[in-house]
Amino acid sequence: MKKFLIMAVIMLSSVNTFAQQPVGTFTIAPKVGMNIANLTDMSFEVSKMMKLSPKPRIGLAVGVEGEYQISELFSLSAGVMYSMQGLKYSEKITIPVVGEQSLEATGKLDYINIPIMANVYVLKGLAVKLGIQPGFNIASKLSMDMKGAMSGGNEEDPDIKDAIQSVDISIPIGVSYEYANVVFDARYNWGLSNVFTDKRTRTILDDFIPEKKSKNSVFQISVGYKFAL
Repeated sequence: MKKFLIMAVIMLSSVNTFAQQPVGTFTIAPKVGMNIANLTDMSFEVSKMMKLSPKPRIGLAVGVEGEYQISELFSLSAGVMYSMQGLKYSEKITIPVVGEQSLEATGKLDYINIPIMANVYVLKGLAVKLGIQPGFNIASKLSMDMKGAMSGGNEEDPDIKDAIQSVDISIPIGVSYEYANVVFDARYNWGLSNVFTDKRTRTILDDFIPEKKSKNSVFQISVGYKFAL
């Protein structure tokens, strides 16, 4: 225990220059990045011959974060981010006599997220982050394209907002590195809320969505620039 306490004191005494910004500084950082988004528990069978497994939807993440440097070690930040999330399906099957069938579908779920983070600087400019993130769904559409002899043709992207919860809660966990006021950030947004309501969407997914307890799962990378106020 004594050795542990000595090591802890040494570590804490060595972090007095880890933060790039002076204590008491408030900064604003516009940022832009990319989401690799998916939903949990969204694999299912459309028929005995077609099983759907979700693939990531690549989308835009853009917004601004403010950060207050409480000490050389700790800071608090909060932001507003437009975030393109959801998932994709891309499957092909060959049916005897009928031939090849393919399905391309994208669930387009767009949110305004508000990440509130505690940041701990562990090395010069390097911070680990943990927080809470409420999100508000602003657009929900399902894009589908079915090709083959059994295809009924393409649909316009139907609005599925009634099937999507309006509020989403996630826990963001990540790291950032700051150099010359440029901030590189990587985080994982671990969804806690069920994405779907119990309302039907009037699509091919009608029989599956109400049964799912799916949650958002988003890996996000971004770059921003800090301005001290």
